[in-house]
Amino acid sequence: VQLQASGGGSVQAGGSLRLSCAVSGRTLRRTDVMGWFRQAPGKEREFVAAITWNVGSTYYANSVKGRFTMSRDKSENTVYLQMNTLKPEDTAVYYCAVDTNPYGTNWLDPEKFDYWGLGTLVTVSS
Repeated sequence: VQLQASGGGSVQAGGSLRLSCAVSGRTLRRTDVMGWFRQAPGKEREFVAAITWNVGSTYYANSVKGRFTMSRDKSENTVYLQMNTLKPEDTAVYYCAVDTNPYGTNWLDPEKFDYWGLGTLVTVSS
């Protein structure tokens, strides 16, 4: 299973970026959950957003709620993270991941996710 994240870059505060994550090597199943995490320099990896593959229910960290939107394209086996009103504190490497374990819902925990992409860097300047 390979996850390829893309779309990162440098923007000024208040700007927008759209991240993509394409999954290959495995057709995502109805019980799978896709997630976005981020890791800033010197900090632990933190949850950003998650989406259930079957229904498309979304969950967000409080720090991004109302600014970020996660979506999926089943036909492309791809998820997206639309990031608006970016802040300097959003600067981090963003990772996408997939949770293939149908039991449990603790998607805030990175340990819940089985496969990870390499990440894409987002830099927001003030």
